[in-house]
This record gives sequence, C-alpha cells and structure tokens, in this order.
Amino acid sequence: MHIRLIAVSDRQPPWVGDAFDEYVKRLPGQWRFRLHTVPTSRRSGEGNIEQTVKAEGLNVLKQIKASETVVLLDEDGVELGSEGLADQLNAWQTKGDDLAFLIGGPDGVSADCAMRADFRWSLSRLTLPHGLARVVLVEQLYRAWSLLQGHPYHRG
Repeated sequence: MHIRLIAVSDRQPPWVGDAFDEYVKRLPGQWRFRLHTVPTSRRSGEGNIEQTVKAEGLNVLKQIKASETVVLLDEDGVELGSEGLADQLNAWQTKGDDLAFLIGGPDGVSADCAMRADFRWSLSRLTLPHGLARVVLVEQLYRAWSLLQGHPYHRG
C-alpha cells in the first residue's frame, strides 16, 4: 500500500514542516508516503469563491490516480478514533488499496473532488488550520500503524 497526501496549500510555517517531517520519517517505508501540494488559487476581495474552488479542484483531480482510494478530510465526515482508523487502514491494506488523502483549500473542495472521494474522514468537528490538519493526519497515520504493529507508541 502506498499513501499520498494531496493538499491545497501555500507555504506553511516552519513548525508545520518540522512536526510533519518528524512523523513522516516514522511511517513504514513500504507506504512510500509522499506529499503533493497544489497551490491555492489567487483570491481577491471581489473574486468568485466558487470559481476559485473549482479551479483548485481541477488541479487536485489531475493529481489523483484512477486506482487510488481517495480519503477526503471533511469536518462532516466519519469520526474515527485511533483504533477505528487502524482498523480502516488495515482493511484498505488487506484489499491492496493505494491511498490518497485530500486536504482542501481555505474554502473547501470542489463538488467534483467531493464526488471523487471514496471515504470522508473527520479529524475533528473543530475547524483546524491547514498546517495543523496536516500534522494531525500524519501523526494519526503513525499511531494507527503503531497500533497494528503492537508498538507501545499508542499508550504514550
């Protein structure tokens, strides 16, 4: 199973990169975890947000492979605890799915991206800043993997 994060985002503060990289290096090598960023579209005070989101969505869809299972991070998605995520990852891994996690831009994702999603996962009902969502995602992937391996990280 290979895992990618496709994120609509501009440059993040250094602490995001530091925390993100720390957890990425802990992930199993066979996942070949990769980050693909799609730049946010230019926003102006008078711009049409719907057109902006649609443009970002087209760029995201170009990044998604037909064979990938797409997991959209969505505040209205299914809330999973760490054990539930571990179970879900195990199911995807058993099926041999490659995964693409998707974090939308500041105004969400396009309808086309939402329709392409195979699963909608809510990290929390809270609205999280983009960078923090990235860090929480990769930490929870590591935690789920550690649970599946019987590694003591989850207890800490």
